[in-house]
Amino acid sequence: MRKLLVLLLVCLFLTGCHGSRSREMFVMPDHFDDSRTYNITFWAKNDTNKNQTAVYKQAIEDFEKLYPNIKVHMKLYTDYGKIYNDVITNIGTDTTPNVAITYPDHIAAYLEGQNTVVSLDELMVDEEYGLNGSALKFDSPSKDEIVPAFLEEGIIQNHQYALPYMRSTEALYINKDLVEKLGYSIPDVITWDWIWEVSEVATKKNADGTYVANGQKVLIPFIYKSTDNMLISMLKQKGAPYSTEAGHVEIFNDETTNLLEEIGDHTKSGAFSTFKISGYPANFLNAGQALFAIDSTAGATWMGADAPLSDIAEDSKVEFETVVRPIPQYDV
Repeated sequence: MRKLLVLLLVCLFLTGCHGSRSREMFVMPDHFDDSRTYNITFWAKNDTNKNQTAVYKQAIEDFEKLYPNIKVHMKLYTDYGKIYNDVITNIGTDTTPNVAITYPDHIAAYLEGQNTVVSLDELMVDEEYGLNGSALKFDSPSKDEIVPAFLEEGIIQNHQYALPYMRSTEALYINKDLVEKLGYSIPDVITWDWIWEVSEVATKKNADGTYVANGQKVLIPFIYKSTDNMLISMLKQKGAPYSTEAGHVEIFNDETTNLLEEIGDHTKSGAFSTFKISGYPANFLNAGQALFAIDSTAGATWMGADAPLSDIAEDSKVEFETVVRPIPQYDV
C-alpha cells in the first residue's frame, strides 16, 4: 500500500524512526541528559521550493539555540516515494533516520521490520518532555489542541506512530477571470461534469494558434497534482470499491474502467493533464495558463495571483482573481 490509500488529502506527518545502529526495543529514558551531545537525522520533503527549505532551516536553527547539545542533520527529498524507498532500504543496515516526514501507510510498511519505528505513546504523555511538557523550552501544543481526526490517522495497530505537525488537504484553485471570460459563473458546489464542460470549451484556439481563453500559446485547462488521489476521490464519491482494510485490492472494476476512459478522452483533447506529465499546477495557474488546478492546501501561499513574485518569473505574472473551493463532486 502506498499513498494511494490516503483519501482526498495529502497528509504529512513527523514520525519517530528508530534510526540507531541497534535493533533493540526502545526504552523510555528516565531523564534528558543535557550534558550529552545528540545527533538527529531528519529526512524531509520540500518540493524544491526555496521558501519551504528556508522554513526547515530556520526551525532547526531556532531549535538548536534552545538545545545546543542536539544537532539536527537534514536531508531533503523531492518525492515522498524516495523517502519511503530509502527508509525501507536502510532498515537492513540500521541506518534509518531518527525523524522522517511520511505517510501513514508507509509507516505500516516500516513496521514489518523488528523495532524499526518507535511508538510515541509514552513520549507524548511524558509530563516533562511530552506534548505541552513542563520542561520544554518551546511552546508545544497539547494533545487537546490537535484535531482528533488528524491524530487518529497516525494510529497504527493501536499505537501512535505519527503526529500531524504538517497536515494538508486538497483544494481546487480556480482562475475566476478565465472561467468568466468563457461565459461561465462559478457554482457554489463544483461538479466533475461542470469542470469537464468548461475545460473542453477552454481548448478552443484562435486562428493564430493561441487559446481563446488566455490569448497565449500555452493552456492546460485542468491540471491535477496527484492522480492517485484523483482516482481515489472519484471512486469514493461514486461508492465504488478500491481496497479493503485487510489489503484486498478491489480497484479493478467497471467503474474504474469507465473513469479512466473518461479521463483519457479529456487528456487526448488537451483539456486535462497531470503533474507527472506537465509539471506543477501552480506554475500554470500563476502564469494564467490553467483554469483549474487541484493541489495541496500546503502550497496555497504560492498558488494563484497572490503568489510572491520571487516564486514567479515577473514577465509571466498575470493578474487575476483566484477562487479556492473543495475538490469536485458528482451530481446527486
